[in-house]
Amino acid sequence: MHTTAALSYGPESPFTPARVELSDPRENEVLVRIVAAGICHTDLTSKAYSAPDTPAVYGHEGAGIVEAIGAAVTGIAVGDKVLISYNSCGSCARCAAGHRAYCANFGPLNAAGARPDGTTPVSIDGDPVWSAFFGQSSFAHHAIATAENVVVVDPEVDLRIAAPMGCGFQTGAGAVLNILRPQADSSVVVFGVGGVGMAAVMAARALGARTVIAVDLSAQRRELALEVGATHAIDGAADDLVAAITEITGGGASHALDTTAVPAVIANALAALDALGTLVTVGIGSPELTVNIVDLISNGKTVRGSIEGDANPAEMIPTLLNWHAEGKFPVEKIITVYPFEKINDAVADMHGHAIKPVLHLP
Repeated sequence: MHTTAALSYGPESPFTPARVELSDPRENEVLVRIVAAGICHTDLTSKAYSAPDTPAVYGHEGAGIVEAIGAAVTGIAVGDKVLISYNSCGSCARCAAGHRAYCANFGPLNAAGARPDGTTPVSIDGDPVWSAFFGQSSFAHHAIATAENVVVVDPEVDLRIAAPMGCGFQTGAGAVLNILRPQADSSVVVFGVGGVGMAAVMAARALGARTVIAVDLSAQRRELALEVGATHAIDGAADDLVAAITEITGGGASHALDTTAVPAVIANALAALDALGTLVTVGIGSPELTVNIVDLISNGKTVRGSIEGDANPAEMIPTLLNWHAEGKFPVEKIITVYPFEKINDAVADMHGHAIKPVLHLP
């Protein structure tokens, strides 16, 4: 079938809508008409640093309506509303143990630009288009996903609000729910409150953490973080940042999350922890990090990374939707909706007021 996709022709090129050919779904695949797609920094980072020589279709926070299913697909029906998340094989030892975010085949399934057999679901005049990004490439009117990375949701779910739950919101909230696991007397500090960080703030409050501190350079984002659950907000450029956190928490935070991937910020996050505190990092930036090993060992601190918030989408997405329905996860306050054809405006606004842009295809 033919559909329209927002093509990238290289790191510096804008997204350009173009008519493409989409293959029929294979036996384990699902054809989804995209209704909404979140824009994530991972899309832009991949475009900037891993852009292929051929045209490419990004997008990995898709949501829509199932239009066709492969012969081996079960539990998903034509007409279902679905969210699309990262892909995983479902059969390796890590997937079998419930750690789908660390699937042994994560790279080939999510970042190779093709199916595992090297074919692409998207083409132009018979020539392959780099696609199958996170098992979907949802910057398009239609996408091919798999039974493994599609989650059926209630027909009443607003897909414009729910789409980012497939990655960005899942990553921030999952890091808090699945790894940090704060208690009522916990103090959680979130460094960088973009879409991922805001979701972490909301999750910490949903779980009942007593103190939730948002750290960011943007006054606008700090103010909004206070609206969605933070009890305190601090300018990330403050000279006395660690001292301020230590004072607020009465000795240091029990938990911290870094979304910035900036080594200096991560160092502050580690320094701001109390003894036995845990820091989770979810951003990818500089491959090298200097750690104060004396502080780490003498205070029994933990630093660990996380992909997708260690979340299994089939479990995490329903949790986030339930929180939203209960008013505990007010993500609508940080979402800005754009028509699909305004994708370049949405990308530009990510450097300004748009915390979480979502493309809408009515």
